[in-house]
Amino acid sequence: MNPEAGMKKIKMEIIGLAYSQTQSGAYTLVLGEAKGKRRMPIIIGAFEAQAIAIELESMTPTRPLTHDLFKSLAMTFDIEVEEIIIFNLLEGVFYAKLICNNGEKKMDIDARTSDAIAIAVRFGCPIYTYEFILSTAGVNMEENTPIEGIEEHMEKQVPTSATKLSDSELSAASTDELKEMLKKAIDEEAYERASRLRDELARRKNN
Repeated sequence: MNPEAGMKKIKMEIIGLAYSQTQSGAYTLVLGEAKGKRRMPIIIGAFEAQAIAIELESMTPTRPLTHDLFKSLAMTFDIEVEEIIIFNLLEGVFYAKLICNNGEKKMDIDARTSDAIAIAVRFGCPIYTYEFILSTAGVNMEENTPIEGIEEHMEKQVPTSATKLSDSELSAASTDELKEMLKKAIDEEAYERASRLRDELARRKNN
């Protein structure tokens, strides 16, 4: 049985993007309830923020970005992205999926939330979430509240690709600790952090 069956979807709209005041190198993407005052801030990486901003501002990059390539590939094979659903929130990490249709059947494709939204703006498709997520991560804000100040009202979230590791943190950690950190980074989809951890583990193995 589908655990999402019967759950009411809430339509969300992109309110804006702002440089994160709490996470170095990250951005805050703010989604707003289409028929309400609740705002849902999501911490995303700089690349994903750029990909979303470029499309929102109707800018054309000199060469296609990854999300542009995805759209071109999908359209070439008559695959339409009908909607995006942010369907879960675990330990500060949002989980999303693309609802796609090739004319014969619908398919759910798992995606990072930041990537899903970057694709949503390219297809012009709606973004949804569920009440249990919005009630947990949403913030009641007035329409004129500046985006830059919204992080003061949110609980700490794990950015999808922005958390950095210092050289001192890497050298101070034991091999077992690095392995545990690597597992956690992969679970959180923090691939830049995971790459640094793999490099450090490989360096120690070769020494």
